[in-house]
Amino acid sequence: MEENRKPVLQVSELGIDFGGLSAVNGLNMEVYEGEIVGLIGPNGAGKTTVFNMLTKVYQPTRGTIFFDGVDTAKKTVVDMNHAGVARTFQNIRLFGGLSVIDNVKTGFHGRITYSPLSAVLRLPVYRAKEREIEERSRELLEVFGLTEEADQLASNLPYGAQRRLEIARALATEPRLLLLDEPAAGMNPQETEELMAMIRLVRDRFHTSILLIEHDMKLVMGICERITVLNYGMMLAQGTPEEIQANPEVIKAYLGD
Repeated sequence: MEENRKPVLQVSELGIDFGGLSAVNGLNMEVYEGEIVGLIGPNGAGKTTVFNMLTKVYQPTRGTIFFDGVDTAKKTVVDMNHAGVARTFQNIRLFGGLSVIDNVKTGFHGRITYSPLSAVLRLPVYRAKEREIEERSRELLEVFGLTEEADQLASNLPYGAQRRLEIARALATEPRLLLLDEPAAGMNPQETEELMAMIRLVRDRFHTSILLIEHDMKLVMGICERITVLNYGMMLAQGTPEEIQANPEVIKAYLGD
């Protein structure tokens, strides 16, 4: 893998403290181009904290994060998004009062190239860019099976469709790395099966590397090429799904003695 694909994300000795307590410590991890990687662990292990550091919601106390070969030490949340990192959240965070298609458009508008004056005067450059955003938003909705719901309020969508919309909106920012925080949370088995197929589709169609947090082990073991296990903020194990499933320390962390 290392010979054929470049690392998109490189994390070395990453850690963060809150009030003198270490929430994450000594994390080493890589995600390669076109790879789907899982980040798992018991509740409170520090998984979402890692996502918050990767996206610069939290600034790490120690360690380094390289994205696409660039040290992100001085980057902000906006910088990381513009660089090509997007995420979804454990609790869905759509704009419920906006239509489905307008939610997707918000992702594209993060890369607006026309000036505020062009928008106010509705100059040709503004109209052309808005047409492009409309077309590309509808293309994404088609990919995620949401074409017929384009003009509905996002808040009126069923739960599984809201999850799909959140991923579509994240992809509108054109990420090279997509972070999915418990995408199967609250889904029934059929929806989870559909989600697995969708994650593969996202990787293949949009050439996006994916790092996901998930408690559904069927999903994790079914789609991830490699898995990192956290426990009490420290890396417990890394390996292929087969290696992780057979690791006695991982079994102990999940099931107890």
